[in-house]
Amino acid sequence: MKTIPIFIWIFLFHDASSDCGCQKLDRNTTPDGEKAPLPDQVCQQRAQGASHYRDYYGELEAEIADMSLIPGGSYMLGTDNPHFPADREGPERQVKLEDFYMDKYEVSNDAFAKFVLDTNYTTEAERFGDSFLFKSLLSPSEQRELEDFRVASAVWWYKVAGVSWRHPNGVDSSLENLGRHPVVHVSWRDAVEYCKWVGKRLPTEVEWESACRGGKDRKLYPWGNKLMPRGEHWTNIWQGDFPDGNLADDGFEFTSPVDTFRQNVYDLHNMVGNVWEWTADLWDANDVSDNPNRVKKGGSYLCHKSYCYRYRCAARSQNTEDSSAGNLGFRCAKNA
Repeated sequence: MKTIPIFIWIFLFHDASSDCGCQKLDRNTTPDGEKAPLPDQVCQQRAQGASHYRDYYGELEAEIADMSLIPGGSYMLGTDNPHFPADREGPERQVKLEDFYMDKYEVSNDAFAKFVLDTNYTTEAERFGDSFLFKSLLSPSEQRELEDFRVASAVWWYKVAGVSWRHPNGVDSSLENLGRHPVVHVSWRDAVEYCKWVGKRLPTEVEWESACRGGKDRKLYPWGNKLMPRGEHWTNIWQGDFPDGNLADDGFEFTSPVDTFRQNVYDLHNMVGNVWEWTADLWDANDVSDNPNRVKKGGSYLCHKSYCYRYRCAARSQNTEDSSAGNLGFRCAKNA
């Protein structure tokens, strides 16, 4: 991966602003659209006014992600054996594509930090003042305090105030040692703005799935049909009993660095597992609402075959454009 070392200041403002349940994470899933209560420290910081911030100084690598050329041609997409028929994984169909480029890696925290520094961009999670966090990132006392802000149909998800890409694992967390991990808590609109800034765009679902299959038709995963060839882990997903016991046999309890798992001959990493990835496509092509659902692909580190078997190339899910969560990121594409 090519990198450009830079020294930057990041001003961390605290402004006033039978599946894993990921597709249920919209901002209307808590009672009356209320916001979760802010931790005391954040309330104190807000009381001091907008001038209160913490300076974080460090050497970050502005990662300029390499891209792989995905050859044009005819591809078979979808499946005639859908695991989740309601997700419209099928039918299998043939599509034709022109050559295009796909990022080898998910967009990292370091890369997104450079974008924010250059543009002074504020993510939607920062403007809303909250995002969705998985239960194991909260202490038992925090879970009790935020009990009313769980997602009703997926109670392992909590809407947590103060969480954003800058504080990905809780309001007290930071980006320390996470520079090469995928940026999370980014909405579809945030992803679009980053892609524009870097001179790219989000991939379409057809492009994403064609790239995922690595030039091979009817493959479950980017590397083939066996989850663990030669007994080796090829992706960052959940091992153990969900939602209380992740054994992390693949080496990661939460996200892994963006260059950890090379998954196919196109040199694409973490296409399945690690974090969900936004695509350009509407879930419903006829949706003309202000906040439509968009297709996301790839599954995440929270996926397990017993309940969220969506770390397959053909699998798909959805979230509203303004949604964000600790297992949702993106990568970019570009016309050849």
